[in-house]
Amino acid sequence: MKAVIQRVKYSSVAYNNCFEEISKGLVVFLGVSQKDTQEDVNYLVKKILNLRIFENEKGKMDRSVLDVNGEILVVSEFTLYAECSYGNRPDFTFAATADYAEELYNHFVEQIKKVIGEKLKTGKFRQHMIVEIHNDGPVTIILESKK
Repeated sequence: MKAVIQRVKYSSVAYNNCFEEISKGLVVFLGVSQKDTQEDVNYLVKKILNLRIFENEKGKMDRSVLDVNGEILVVSEFTLYAECSYGNRPDFTFAATADYAEELYNHFVEQIKKVIGEKLKTGKFRQHMIVEIHNDGPVTIILESKK
């Protein structure tokens, strides 16, 4: 499982006449591979919630999204598993099937929601989305559940 995390001042996602937005917090682009399991979900949830990438009063990155009472926007992103080593057209062989990816994505969302409740917003799985991001820093972190 891969996650691209961006620290933001504001972000929004629009799809099918729906609109979700957050203020200070994290945008998490989440990709699921064929080999991912619930353990991968649990690992990334814990890591993301406790990732200390917000600044303290001295300007050092020392606070988590929980510490700053921030929000999280989660967006499914199968293209994180694009293989581009051969040729110029991405190959998505390593990405999970849509049904399996949606199952793990939903579990990921549920686990985050258990901790932050209504401070969680999401895009829509299997939908074309327009994402607006006001990256703060910029700060972008890439996490993988497997090495």
